[in-house]
Amino acid sequence: MERTDHETVSGTSATPYWRIGPELLSEPGRLKEALKPAAAILREGGVVAFPTETVYGLGADARSTAAVEAVFRAKGRPSDNPLIVHISRKDQLDGLVKEVSPAARRLMEAFWPGPLTIVLPVRPGALSHRVTAGLDTVGIRMPDHPVALALIEESGCPVAAPSANRSGRPSPTLAGHVLEDLAGAIGGIVDGGATGVGVESTVVQVAEDGIVTVLRPGGVTLEQLSQAAGAPARLDPALLPESGSEPVQAPRAPGMKYTHYAPQGALRIVTGPSASEVSDWIARHLREAAARGERTGVLAFEEHIGRYQADCVESLGSLSDLSAAAHRLYAALRRMDEEGVGFILSEACPEDGIGAAIMNRLRKAAGQDVVRLGRADR
Repeated sequence: MERTDHETVSGTSATPYWRIGPELLSEPGRLKEALKPAAAILREGGVVAFPTETVYGLGADARSTAAVEAVFRAKGRPSDNPLIVHISRKDQLDGLVKEVSPAARRLMEAFWPGPLTIVLPVRPGALSHRVTAGLDTVGIRMPDHPVALALIEESGCPVAAPSANRSGRPSPTLAGHVLEDLAGAIGGIVDGGATGVGVESTVVQVAEDGIVTVLRPGGVTLEQLSQAAGAPARLDPALLPESGSEPVQAPRAPGMKYTHYAPQGALRIVTGPSASEVSDWIARHLREAAARGERTGVLAFEEHIGRYQADCVESLGSLSDLSAAAHRLYAALRRMDEEGVGFILSEACPEDGIGAAIMNRLRKAAGQDVVRLGRADR
């Protein structure tokens, strides 16, 4: 492990930074030793960013209100948005929640460790009220990343961890993204390399009849949930494109209420009856924006990427492998900011499988600004 105690980004104060090399991931003893300084910060009420298989999380002791409030301050996050609690072993559930239904246990057996958060009835007094945002439930997951699991285990506490970015910004898939947003504002950063899935965990709530409601789409798909639960899985109506504006009630899970993941420039999504109509529309509006003197950007799939000319052209990979788009999305949005792009257009993708999560994040990044050709050609 390489440790840089004074990793500094221009205009910020020093932030402790621990780089975990791949050679440590297969050696639990050495990994545990390497993570002791970061785990100590968590135990003492500090805040540490760390990698998971989805995105980098910003962790704090979920039992400590002071520690959780430090997360809100660092992120600039609205306090009525609940946090997900991360554990390293299933037996830790007993001290955190009142009960786990048979259907929820089936999901745990199928997807833990992994990118699935399950909303469960919280045990009174087990967690800070700031974690649950006043709700009688809490979202819990077991991440599928050796660094995350070892850090949680070594800290000895359940870890509340939203994504490690300033609120509203694209989520971080590299430790460098965390430095861009939070250097000088948190207790330290554990660098475990690039994340895998690239979008946050799927958040679900399981009804008494076993029906699974997805509150936030993510790395586990509706199809996978239905198969594992042995009962239908459905999207919460608030997530459907036709639902209009975002819900105003207290959100039951992270990502339900606020605009998230947004680049600094204005982003619009374009969808239509055919790829050629969409690409023609995007190409024309890119030319018009360039003629107005705007810096332009486009997010497109590999099948159509050659049709566009812009100051920043980012490929989301092939439509035949949407997992690549999930992995690339947030870095592509951050690239737009690096290039100073103010006018951004994005192709849409089918909402099957992980495509539902990709489109959910794109719509939130765009503030629900979607051009639907054939229905509302604006």
